[in-house]
Amino acid sequence: MSESPRPSSRRVLSVASECAPLVKTGGLADVVGALPAALAAGGWESRVLLPAYPGLLQRVGATTSAFVDDDLFGGPAEVRRARHAGLDLLLLDAPHLFDRTGGPYEVDGREHPDNAARFAALSWVGRSIALTGTDDGWRPDVVHAHDWQAGLTPSYLHYAGSAVPTVQTIHNVAFQGLVGADQLDRLRLPVWDFHPEALEYYGRVSALKAGLVHAHAVTTVSPTYAQELTGEEFGFGLEGVITARRDRGELHGILNGIDENVWDPAADPHVRPYAADGSLPVATASDVATGKARNRRVLLREFGLDKPAGPLAVVVTRLTHQKGIDLLLEALPGFLRAGGAVAVLGSGDPACERGLLDLEARFPRAAGVRIGYDEPLSHRLYAGGDLVLVPSRFEPCGLTQMYGLRYGAVPVVTATGGLRDTVVDAGAQTLADGTATGFHLDGTTGPGLASALERATQLYADPVEWARLRERGMRSPVGWSTSAARYADLFESLV
Repeated sequence: MSESPRPSSRRVLSVASECAPLVKTGGLADVVGALPAALAAGGWESRVLLPAYPGLLQRVGATTSAFVDDDLFGGPAEVRRARHAGLDLLLLDAPHLFDRTGGPYEVDGREHPDNAARFAALSWVGRSIALTGTDDGWRPDVVHAHDWQAGLTPSYLHYAGSAVPTVQTIHNVAFQGLVGADQLDRLRLPVWDFHPEALEYYGRVSALKAGLVHAHAVTTVSPTYAQELTGEEFGFGLEGVITARRDRGELHGILNGIDENVWDPAADPHVRPYAADGSLPVATASDVATGKARNRRVLLREFGLDKPAGPLAVVVTRLTHQKGIDLLLEALPGFLRAGGAVAVLGSGDPACERGLLDLEARFPRAAGVRIGYDEPLSHRLYAGGDLVLVPSRFEPCGLTQMYGLRYGAVPVVTATGGLRDTVVDAGAQTLADGTATGFHLDGTTGPGLASALERATQLYADPVEWARLRERGMRSPVGWSTSAARYADLFESLV
């Protein structure tokens, strides 16, 4: 009896806790939301499995039943299929796990106490769909698990003896999904595999480590971060596991991209349009300069700032130690006194928020701060800013600097992870040979950031050289085409 013919395209199931534009706390959501369309160009059909957080089913509109589980970690659940914003979604409707106030992971600054079980359930459903398919007969050729929230998916498939290949992507190794070993039975994990070569992480269970051990391949979101993860400084205790995968040729650093349709200054509904690539009727240097100047004026008014003599810097980030907010607080006063200005959008650690609000109080006409997140405002910040500041202590990939490049907000970044891979420092040689696109900090310190801001301010005083730097960045390749092709090649090699 001959086998039935394969579908004309390969199928990948993406298991994730976030997906733009439906739910987003960081860059993970942007990647999960943008990759399916990019993979389609290579013949890969994607479905994204995502928890049905409160309001999501109503937001996506019409749904159909795709899968039912009568006892999913303490209650019944149903997977509902929907099409939304060009995405083929599988929404896990499990009210006992996901119908609660707060964000995806926490409420009032405290993690949901059952997060381990909540996302183990997501991983279990990913396993079930890979094994038996959905009600319409769809089964994946590859399962792609994102971060710790989906980290048990490869493990569950491994324990089931499945031949479906799995890929585990590390978006940020600092978050590992740790839980006590007393939860093994509740999480449907075998006690016999609780040891350092598998599930155990310093006496606890690590969902991320489980994925790293049991997936057929491991990817992370930039080539430099892949190298950094094999060292003690950046590996967060998993450097041995990751090094072993690298030594077997199973670790792949694939740079993230951004959705160039959503992030397009020539067609962005949130900004005054401008372009550097000929997509507007008059696409000259003055086109970019005029467009940036108009958006700059709008942004200054919105934040109540005076027109600065120097560059207008913008910051769009989570306000945490990892993101270098303390470095900003140390370096920005000198930058502001020298004639610069800054506009900040973000939320996070209360101490970081207070520090920035204090800076605003000290420099009320040169510093503006908005606590919270506002997607349209973020677009206006990139469009109006001369600089975008990303002084992160570590940054697996980073999308902020890519948005800045695309919108002509020159990045000032720490030379780590994807920041190093996407921004070329404006030194004498790179300015001369036409490859510079931004500024690197000299070390992760306040003085290092102050020095980079001083170099940027000096170059900003040369309008011709500044225009070249800005427009070179706007032409940088920041989309998904190259990276999606690498994912497609990896998936194909596993199939």
